Order: sequence, then C-alpha cells, then structure tokens
Amino acid sequence: MMSVLSGKNVLLGVTGGIAAYKTTYLVRLLVKAGAAVKVVMTPASRDFVTPLTLSTLSKNPVLSSFTNEEDENDTWNNHVDLGLWADYMIIAPATANTMSKMVAGNIDNFLLAVYCSAKCPVYYAPAMDLDMFKHPSTAHNFAQLASYGNKMIPAGTGELASGLSGEGRMAEPEDILSFIEKDIQSQLPLMGKTCLITAGPTYEAIDPVRFIGNHSSGKMGAALALEMANLGAQVILIMGPSHVVTDHALIDRIDVQTAQEMYDTVHTHIHKVNYAIFSAAVADYKPVHTADQKIKKKSETLTIELTKNPDILASVGAMEQRPFLVGFALETENELEYAFAKADKKNTDLLILNSMRDKGAGFGKDTNKITIIDRERSITEFETKPKSEVAKDIVNEIIKRTL
Repeated sequence: MMSVLSGKNVLLGVTGGIAAYKTTYLVRLLVKAGAAVKVVMTPASRDFVTPLTLSTLSKNPVLSSFTNEEDENDTWNNHVDLGLWADYMIIAPATANTMSKMVAGNIDNFLLAVYCSAKCPVYYAPAMDLDMFKHPSTAHNFAQLASYGNKMIPAGTGELASGLSGEGRMAEPEDILSFIEKDIQSQLPLMGKTCLITAGPTYEAIDPVRFIGNHSSGKMGAALALEMANLGAQVILIMGPSHVVTDHALIDRIDVQTAQEMYDTVHTHIHKVNYAIFSAAVADYKPVHTADQKIKKKSETLTIELTKNPDILASVGAMEQRPFLVGFALETENELEYAFAKADKKNTDLLILNSMRDKGAGFGKDTNKITIIDRERSITEFETKPKSEVAKDIVNEIIKRTL
C-alpha cells in the first residue's frame, strides 16, 4: 500500500544527541516511503552524524547555518522558504536543550529559525537520559510544545547512553515513521475510499482538423481531484483535452478525447469506486460521419448531421448498485428549474449548479459560484470563490452525507 507520505515534502531537523546516528535509517525510510527529504542540522549534531551521510541518503544538500561558513560570498540560506516548502517537519532526536529553546522561542541556530518559520505539522522525538526525561522542566516543555500544536513521538524504554535503563530512548526510525503515518491517516477521512472524477471538455471530430467542443478547461475537476486526494482518497481522474496539471501520488489520470471514450472509461472503473463526480462538460452531440480528409470550402454553407452522445451521468444514475453520485449543471436561464429536473432525471445525490449569468462562474475561470442541490431538494448557496475553495465546499458536503 502506498504511504501517505508519498509525494510529500519532509523536513528533518537533527539535534546534538547520541541518537542522531539513527537519522541515517530514518532518512532512508522516508525516501523509501516516497517523500522528498531535506535535512537541517544543529552545529552540535555534526559531531554525531556527518552531513555528507545525510546529504547522500536524502539526495539534497544538508544545511546547518545561515550561510556557508567556509565561503564569505555564499548566499543566505532562507529559513522561511524551507519552512514553507515542508508538508511535515520532524525533529529527531529532540534533545532537552533544543526542546527548551523551542518552548522559549530562543532562536540561536538555523534549525530553530526553520522551526519557528514552519507552517506545517511538526513532530518531535525526544531523546535524553532518564533523569533529564523525568525532570519537571521536561514535563513542562512537553506540555508547552503540545499547546503550540507540536506532536510528540513517544520515547521508548531501554538501555541509555549513560548505562542506565529506562525512559528517554528515542523511538526507533520504524516507529517514528509508523507514528507519523498513523497520525496523518487519522486526519484523512477518505482514506481507503476511491473516487472517480470526470473533468474537462470532450472533442468530437468533424474531420482530421476540426472538432465540436466547448470552452471547459478542466480546472474544477482537477481541483476536486486534488481535494479528494489530499483527504486520502484514491482518485481516478478521467480528463478530456486539457492542459491543467494534476500531480498527486493518489491521482491516476486517464486522458480521453471523445464522449464515447469517456463513457467507456467510466464504465470500466465505476464498479470499484465509492464516489463518482461528473464535472466534465461532455458534448451532447457528435457528427454522424467523420470525414477522413479535411473538408474543403466548396459552398457558402455546410450541413453536418449530428447524433446524440451517450449520457454518462444518466447511465450511472440508472445503475442498481452505484456509488454516491455528484453531477454538474451549467445553465444560462431558469437555472433552478432546469437543475431540479436534471437532478431528478439523472438520479444524483448532489447536483452542483453553475449559472453563466453569475460573475466569476463559467468555463476557463479560476473562480466559481455554485449552488448545491441534494436529494431532498434542499439548496445550499455559496459565494464566488477560487475553484480550490469551491472543491473543499463540495467535498465537505459529500463527507457530511456519507461518513
């Protein structure tokens, strides 16, 4: 099974404790899980594990200061950029000294500057001797770090560097990875679910050069795919001709051209999904005959006979056992009347209504304005928002009704 860290950016902070040697194994596990890993070290940690080792394993330069101290002309290392780059930050080992500075905001090295700039979840794995671990100041720091939103990876019990045996041993790399994966999974409500999404236009060929199509960009469907994947769902994205990029480890993108290709691809996968969202602007008609060669201008008019394309949404709505079904309706007049009729005819669980008359809605835009209609004909209206935010609203409505 693919790790939830696949495709994520992980920033590993290494501090000056004997357990720092274990970070070599942790970096290997993170990379194996599919994460992009960058390492930041405190100056003291370099006595326990070499930057060269961690750089080689992470395939990225290791940073431990604001500049390269051996080159006075070197550029400044931007701790803000690093903090924004990371999806997750791990501080391991987290010594008593570093934890006290994290609590106090005492930024006396590059790692602490990055920590205070991080906008992502921060995990830390304490590592110290038994007496230090049991000291009241340590318990105070644990409580303060938790109040800041940091998550402690529990220390293990065993033989310590001092020769004592007890609590304070840094968690093993395998346990650190497992703790983080489980914590992330607990916050992904769609983990283990599969969603099929159609997006973009379809192109129906008239001849080798021309086609019948529409102005759909695929942006709304791509935003929905990313939102579903970010919440843990495996996404099958069936995309008509579109330049929109959908780069996510949980998105399996299948590119198609015509309505028939989209129909066939949908029905190849529909029986194994929990949710189906049909946001594609599928051409209603296609030419009866497609010319083998480019049609020449021989007269003032040209008549093309059209025939109906298969109705993908209706075909899924008619299934006896079907996934939770979400359809889209783009209207230019009598919006609610037509939307209610479509919801009934297509048997949708949710229908997302767009009106071309609404400013900020329609094809090709980065924003959208939607009204959601459910099976009971309840209406929920939303303001104009970026499509990424619209996707969150739609997915939230799906989750409310299914989980």
